[in-house]
Amino acid sequence: QINFVACQLFALLAAFWFRIYLSPSHASSAVRHAFATLFGIYFAVFCFGWYSIHLFVLVMMSYGIMNMASIPNIHRYSFVVAMGYLTLCHISRIYIFHYGILTTDFSGPLMIITQKITTLACQLHDGIGRQAEELTAEQNRLAVKSRPSLLEYLSYLLNFMSIIAGPCSNYKDYIAFIEGRHVHMKLLEVNWKQKGYDRLPDPSPTGAVMYKLCITLVSLILFLTLTKNFPMAYIIDNEFLDKTPFLSRLGYLYVVTQAAKPKYYFAWTLADAVNNAAGYGFSGVDERGTFRWDLLSNLNIWNIETATSFKMYIENWNIQTAAWLKRVCYDRAPWYPTALTFILSALWHGIYPGYYFTFLTGILITLAARAIRNNCRHYFLSSVPLKIAYDIVTWAVTQLAVCYTVAPFVMLAVEPTIKFYKSVYFHMHILSILVLLLLPIRPQTHSVRRAQNQAMLNSIKSK
Repeated sequence: QINFVACQLFALLAAFWFRIYLSPSHASSAVRHAFATLFGIYFAVFCFGWYSIHLFVLVMMSYGIMNMASIPNIHRYSFVVAMGYLTLCHISRIYIFHYGILTTDFSGPLMIITQKITTLACQLHDGIGRQAEELTAEQNRLAVKSRPSLLEYLSYLLNFMSIIAGPCSNYKDYIAFIEGRHVHMKLLEVNWKQKGYDRLPDPSPTGAVMYKLCITLVSLILFLTLTKNFPMAYIIDNEFLDKTPFLSRLGYLYVVTQAAKPKYYFAWTLADAVNNAAGYGFSGVDERGTFRWDLLSNLNIWNIETATSFKMYIENWNIQTAAWLKRVCYDRAPWYPTALTFILSALWHGIYPGYYFTFLTGILITLAARAIRNNCRHYFLSSVPLKIAYDIVTWAVTQLAVCYTVAPFVMLAVEPTIKFYKSVYFHMHILSILVLLLLPIRPQTHSVRRAQNQAMLNSIKSK
């Protein structure tokens, strides 16, 4: 943890230096690629020692596949090799180290690299191996038309801004950033003359970086004061279970889940700040004319804490991973995209049993929540008081459903997970099954989604 924080703080300083002294106006793309790659490799070796060899082995194996595999199969081979290698490393943690968290746990960077490898492979397949009319609007925008060079590939996967904690970004966005087109492309989407500008403005990320650093500081304080004082394991303590009523146990479950969040808020927000400090992450201008630096943001804390649906919560938690799952799985799954996406998410996280309890429970609750929303929500939109009451109830149910779902994710093992679910009478599982029996939903087939995507693309073309 100390190495992680030290590397990220050093990366933050290096990012400021990179943006000022190696800006596209001062250095060529090759120099920027080389610097980002070499510093990323140094950080990996510093943090993980000889374990970092796993990162480099996977990267070079995947580069070989990208150059030798046929375009129709490049995304399949890349996916199987990257996920297979990641899974083997996860297996070593559970069977060799017996649930231990290694001092030099390299699985986090390996998970990010796996996301990038599979993302690029799918986008390369879209750009070379498929027709434009077969793609969604987003797939068209992100499609890669030519294989990257070795330097570009290494820079994208191993750059110092994301090697330690991510996030995963799209290849075309990263190359545009290195070549100095990243901000300019977003600015051209706005009519600046109507706003009274004679030329394009020059957005600075400094304000966004300072704001995110404040969030990391608050998150660190909360982690040091709350997380260790409210351990998740206490919810299955025998004395606690014997003396605490059911509703009080649910309340405490919410508290311990909240206490577990600050470490994620800290790590992901700091990683976002590092990328912004380097000048990467500009996403355009909002309705109020404010420059936004959230292209790579991994969470929206306000939307998480005020979420009124399971879907809204998931969409604002680990945002870049959710985007990766959508692009490589959900949009490409021939059937049952929701279930397959949850299963891939579990496999990507690791092979601890608790992960699979969490994601399989998540499938059930997601489908039930969707059924309730589709069948009931419109009855509460006729008046403001009804809508407020609906939002309050759905917020409370959503927060408790998330706590119920993620508890095994923290506990990891089978025995404490079963003990926890028994203590709360499997109530969310039972309620979700009843909802699905009474309000069944039909999975959306690939052909239907493809027809919808084609209609969207035709609409965009007509405009």
